[in-house]
Amino acid sequence: MNINLLIQLLIILEETSNPQAVVTELEQVIQECGFEYYGLRRHLPPNPAQQNPEQQNPELWAAALAGRWPPQWPQIYTAKKYVLIDPMVRYLAHAQRPFRWRESLAAFRTDAQKRRMEQMMVDAFGHGLEDGYIFPIHGRNGILGNLSLAGKPIDLSPVEIALFEAVARKSFWRLLELKDEAQALETVLPADTPLTRREMEILHYLAEGMTSMEISKMLKISNHTVDWYMNGLQNKLKAKNRQQAVALAFRHRLIS
Repeated sequence: MNINLLIQLLIILEETSNPQAVVTELEQVIQECGFEYYGLRRHLPPNPAQQNPEQQNPELWAAALAGRWPPQWPQIYTAKKYVLIDPMVRYLAHAQRPFRWRESLAAFRTDAQKRRMEQMMVDAFGHGLEDGYIFPIHGRNGILGNLSLAGKPIDLSPVEIALFEAVARKSFWRLLELKDEAQALETVLPADTPLTRREMEILHYLAEGMTSMEISKMLKISNHTVDWYMNGLQNKLKAKNRQQAVALAFRHRLIS
C-alpha cells in the first residue's frame, strides 16, 4: 500500500503548480503512511559573522519548507538547547544515507553528552515523538536539506525507505523550483575561474567580519586595492554583494 502511495506521489509532485499543493500532497501521503509529524528543511550557509558555536549549529540555520510538530515541542527543544546535543542533527552532518533515530543515538553511546541525549529522547517521547527517520538531501557541495518523519514506531521496508528518499528529494526541489530558488542553489563555481592567493586571503578576512580598512592594514595594501580585489571576487562568484560572496564561498567550500 505504502509503495503505491509513494510512487503516485512522485508522479503528482511533478504536476503540481504551486508550493501549497506540494505541501498538501506530501502531508497527505505522510499521514497515510502512518507518520503523524514531519519536517522538510533547507540547510542554509552559516552566517560567518556569528561566532557563537550555538549560532553556527546547522539546525539553527535550517529553513523550514514545510512541517508539522507536536504543540510546545519546538519551544521546549529551543528552551533546553537540545540542538547542541541532538544525536539526529549530529549524525545528519555526516550521513550519506537515510537513517532511523535509534541509529544516531547508538552512534553516540560513548559520547560525553549521552545523558542529555537520552533526556531529550524521553522528552520527545512524551510529546508523541516516539521514533522516526531522517532522509538527507545532498547536492554537489554537501548536504542541502532533509526530510524528517516521526510519530509512533513504524518499520519501513528497504523499498519504502528508497521511495521516501526519492520523495524527499522531489518535494525539496519541486518547492524550490516553484519558489524560483532552485537555480541559485544549483549554481556552482566555474572551473575555469580559480581564485588567486590574494583573493583567498581577502575572502578569509572578509568571512571573519573585517572591513576593507582592517583588511588593508592586515595585508599592508590600500583600501582601493582591497576593493579592487573584492570586485573581482564578486564577479568570479557571481555575487551581488560582499555578503553573498562570503555565503557562496562557504557553499562552494572555498572557505570553512
